[in-house]
Amino acid sequence: MSRSVDEWIGATDDTPVPPRVQVRGFDAHGVRCAVSGRKITAADRWECDHRTALANGGANRESNLQPVLVEHHREKTRSDLKKKSKIARVRKKNLGIQQTKKKIPYRRFDGTPVFPK
Repeated sequence: MSRSVDEWIGATDDTPVPPRVQVRGFDAHGVRCAVSGRKITAADRWECDHRTALANGGANRESNLQPVLVEHHREKTRSDLKKKSKIARVRKKNLGIQQTKKKIPYRRFDGTPVFPK
């Protein structure tokens, strides 16, 4: 039996992954967590994860999905967000965009307020 569509591709980044695609991705990875390599049993909770996070330019498609245990998924998501923040920070620096630092008002010893400009 051949599939009529080679690969599932989400219409948008918000499109949820259908259960049939989750099962195909689960079987394709040999019933193992893609992060830890541990075999996923019926008692384990797992989620479909994007290899390259959507926030980092990944696509919402079947080839970008992998099964990951819930506790490892949180760690991977945290590292993906850290990577995204660094990329944005470096990009702003290279484009010459700098954050304006808020100047904190203070008082002199005699009590007169000073508002830096």
